[in-house]
Amino acid sequence: MNLTIAKDTRTEQIISKSRFICSLKKVKTEDEAQEFIKAVKKEFWDATHNCSAYVIDEQHQRSSDDGEPSGTAGMPMLGVLRKQNLQQVAAVVTRYFGGIKLGAGGLVRAYAGSVSRAVEEAGLAQKVRMGLYVFSCEPGEAGKITNLLYQQQMFTLTDADYGTRVNFTLRMPEVLKGQAEAWLTDALQRQTELTEVGWEYEEVPVTE
Repeated sequence: MNLTIAKDTRTEQIISKSRFICSLKKVKTEDEAQEFIKAVKKEFWDATHNCSAYVIDEQHQRSSDDGEPSGTAGMPMLGVLRKQNLQQVAAVVTRYFGGIKLGAGGLVRAYAGSVSRAVEEAGLAQKVRMGLYVFSCEPGEAGKITNLLYQQQMFTLTDADYGTRVNFTLRMPEVLKGQAEAWLTDALQRQTELTEVGWEYEEVPVTE
């Protein structure tokens, strides 16, 4: 499942007197991720650490401990994003040291926990590939067919192009194409095939 966060968010918590602020943002490219990290570092310029991690896709992932002991911040943060199967997400955890050392295990729990909490706050969205499909009919059938198309919720009628024939453009999740063709064949009482003319991704909230 191709997941991302539903919205950008920022959460904050105090752990053993240290202040941990997690900033989470949707990003499309590594450049966007790095610009976001720079912006957060500029905003919290006086923080003890600004540790970061991002996942664009399976090939483009990176993390930084930003001065914390190696492996105690960036990698645990990245691990949370991976475990949630998230893509196109960047996280920065800002720490203001409160005077009490957490130890390696405590740091791992604090940084990973900060990201987990922010992801829960942001919510998840699935990136669904939506296809645009066309089928045609004779002009004399257009009115009746249009009425039929509006009687279902499987797809959306986005356009009707009138000419020597009428071309209807439908938008739906790609996985529903076969089901839609079967419905159209039954409703129109003739074999109906859909021709793909384009596609795009749409984010759909994931509900439990």
